[in-house]
Amino acid sequence: MPTDKFQKQIPNKIHPGERLVDTHCSYCGMQCGMKLRVDIASNKIIGVEPRYDFPVNLGKLCPKGTTAYQQVNHPDRIKRPLIRDNAALKGTSEGFREASWDEALDLIVRKYQELQEKYGKDTLSVYSGVSMTNEKCYLTGKFARIALQTRYIDYNGRFCMSSAAAGLNRSLGIDRGSTVPWTDIHQTDCLFITGSNAAECHPTSMFRIWEVQNRGGYLIVVDPRETPLARRADIHLDIRPGTDLALANGIVHLLIEKGYVDEEFVKNHTNGFEETKELVKDFTPEYVSEITGCDIQKIIRAAEIYGKAPNAIVMFCRGVEQQSKGTDNVSAYTNMALVTGKIGRPKSGVATLTGQGNGQGGREHGQKADQLPGYRKMDNPEDVKLVAERWGVPVCEMPKKGVSAYEMFQLMLDKTIRSLYLLCSNPAVSAPNQNHVRSALKQLDFMVCVDFYLSESAEYADVILPTTTWAEDEGTTTNLEGRVIRHNQAQNWYAESKPDWWIQIEIAKRMGRGEYFGHLQSPRDIFTELTELSRGAVADYSGITYEKIEQNNGVFWPCTSDEDQGQPHLFLDKQFYHPDGKAKICALPYRPPAEEPCEEYPLRLTTGRVVFHYLSGNQTRRIPFLKEMYPDPLLEVHPETAEAYGIKHDEVVVLKTRRGQAKYKVKIIEAIRPDTVFVPYHWGKDECINLLTNPALDPYSRMPEFKACAAQIVKLDKGGKYHG
Repeated sequence: MPTDKFQKQIPNKIHPGERLVDTHCSYCGMQCGMKLRVDIASNKIIGVEPRYDFPVNLGKLCPKGTTAYQQVNHPDRIKRPLIRDNAALKGTSEGFREASWDEALDLIVRKYQELQEKYGKDTLSVYSGVSMTNEKCYLTGKFARIALQTRYIDYNGRFCMSSAAAGLNRSLGIDRGSTVPWTDIHQTDCLFITGSNAAECHPTSMFRIWEVQNRGGYLIVVDPRETPLARRADIHLDIRPGTDLALANGIVHLLIEKGYVDEEFVKNHTNGFEETKELVKDFTPEYVSEITGCDIQKIIRAAEIYGKAPNAIVMFCRGVEQQSKGTDNVSAYTNMALVTGKIGRPKSGVATLTGQGNGQGGREHGQKADQLPGYRKMDNPEDVKLVAERWGVPVCEMPKKGVSAYEMFQLMLDKTIRSLYLLCSNPAVSAPNQNHVRSALKQLDFMVCVDFYLSESAEYADVILPTTTWAEDEGTTTNLEGRVIRHNQAQNWYAESKPDWWIQIEIAKRMGRGEYFGHLQSPRDIFTELTELSRGAVADYSGITYEKIEQNNGVFWPCTSDEDQGQPHLFLDKQFYHPDGKAKICALPYRPPAEEPCEEYPLRLTTGRVVFHYLSGNQTRRIPFLKEMYPDPLLEVHPETAEAYGIKHDEVVVLKTRRGQAKYKVKIIEAIRPDTVFVPYHWGKDECINLLTNPALDPYSRMPEFKACAAQIVKLDKGGKYHG
C-alpha cells in the first residue's frame, strides 16, 4: 500500500519496441523521478513517462521536466571537438573547425604545460557547475588540484547556494539544505516561505504546499512580487528587495515579546539567545515596516501565526540568499526555528529550495575554492593532510585555498589567471556585471569549454570539447532534501561526445598525472572513492552504495555504515554539528543593500526565474515549446510606475544601472511593488539582465547581490533610439 496520501499505483504501459529507464530530471534540485522512453532499434530517447514511485514528485513533472528529454538528440548538439583558428573572433560562434579528440587534447595539454612553465601552476583555473553528478563534481575538484595542480577552482553554486551553505553551517554546524524530508511539508501546520517563487521554480512542490492550507494550516510568503504562491498566501509580506534581515529580526523580536520562545530548548540546545534578544529589541513592527515597506499588522500577524503553530517549516530560496548579506539572512530566518524550538523533529525545521539539479551534492565534494571532499576545509591542516594521504600525494603538493567565482574574473583581468577550463556553467550569462566578466573571458590566453551546446560562454573558448547530457551517463545526485539518488544511462554517448569524467581522466594522463586517476574507470569507481574519502566527515556518504540507493529510492546523508539507512530528519537527538552540540542563535545587525535607490536611479531592480526556463537558458531556450511559451525577457513594471514614466504595455524601453543598460519590452502588472522592477535572467547577449546586476559580495559566502540594485527606466525616442 502507498505510504504517502498522494501516492498512486499506476502501471506504466511499455510500447512494443521500446524500453523504459528509471531516472531523474536534469533541471532543479527537486530531481523529480521520471521514466525515459527509449526506442530499442535506434537506442535513442523518444519521450518521457511519469514515475509514480519517487516520493518527491509522485509522477508530477513541470513544463521543463516533460520536455527535458528533447535536449539529448537536439540538432544543436556539438558532435565533435572544435578548435578556434581565428582568435580575433573570440566572443562569437565563428572561427571554429572540427578536430579529432587526440588533436584537441594534445593542444590543451601543450598549452597548459607552456603556460605553467612560464607563469606557474596557478595560472590555470577551473570553473565548474552543479548540474553534474556527485561523481563528476568530486572528480573536478581532484582534477584541478591533482592533475592541473592549481589552487584556482570554484563553481557556479557560488551564484546560487553559497549563502544557504554559509548560513546553515554557521547556525547549525552542517549544511544540508533541508532538515526534514519533502514528505513532511504537507503535514506541517505553517509554512513560512521567503524569497521563493516556488510555483514557477519548484512547481512539483506545490501539491504539498497547497495541502497545508487544505488541512487548515497557514501559508506565509515573503516576496516583493505577488507571485502565484504569494497570491494564495494567508499573509503576503511584500518586502522591498534587500531588506530581509530587518524582517527576520522583526519576526524574532515579536516571537520573544509575545512569549513564543521554547525556553527549555533554547537553554539546553542553543547558544547566543541573550545577545540576539538584546539586538532585536529595536526591531519593532513600526521600525521593520519603515525599512521593508510591509504593513505593520501583517508583520504582527505573521509572527503570531508562526509562533502559535504546533509545527512549522521555514523555507527560503535565492531571493533571500542572492544578496550581499545573504548569509546573515539565512541565519536570521533560521533563528525563528531555533528560538521556538521548531527544529529537530518531524514536520518542523528549515529548508532551502535548491535551484540547480545537484546544488546540494555539488557543494559537498570539493569543487569550491575553500573546500575538500566530504565538506572538509582547505584551511584545516588535518583535513588537507587526510585528503592528500588518500589521494596519494605529498601534503606539500596540495594547492592552497583559491578565491570565489566572481573574484576569479578579476584575477583573469589582472593576468594572474591566464587559462580557464569551463564545464557545466555559462558565466557569460549567469555572472553579475557582465561587461567585466566578458572582458575577462576575452583576454584569456587559452580557454577550454566542455559543453553539449555552443553556449554564450563557449564562444570565448579556444577549444570546445563535446560532453554528454544527463541521460547518456550514470551517477548520483543529491536533491534538495539531502537524498542521494541514481541517474541511469538511457542511451549511448551522442556522436563523438564523451562524459566529463572521461575527459578529465584523459587530460590527467596526458599531463603525467595518470597514476592518481588511472584506477577510475567508471562512475561507480569514482563514487566508491568519493564515499571512502567522505568517511568521518560532516557530509558522510560512506554507508551509501548504488545498490542501497536503488533499494530505498534514495538515501539521506549522513549515512555512515552498511547498516545505516540514512537520516531523513536531522537533529532528532537535538545534537547539532557544532563542537558543543548546540546550535547558534545569531545576533545580526541590519545592513541595507549595497546599493540603495537615489535620484538618478530611483527604482529597485530584482531578478529571478520563470517556469519555462532554467538558469542561463542554454538548454531551455532551444526547446521549441518552452521558447514559444516565453520567447523573450520582459520588464515587469507596476501600473503606477508605468504612468509616472509615461510608458505603455509592450513598449520597448532602456533599463539602466551603474554597470550597464539593456532594452526590454515592458509588461505592466499589478503583482509587483511600485518601487521595484523585475527581469528574468535566462537570456544572454544584449538581453542579459546581468549586464546590470551588482557584483557586491557577501563577506562570508562571496555571493553577489543579484537581487537588489538601483535602476532607472529611460524611454526611447520616436525612432526607437536611446539618448543618454
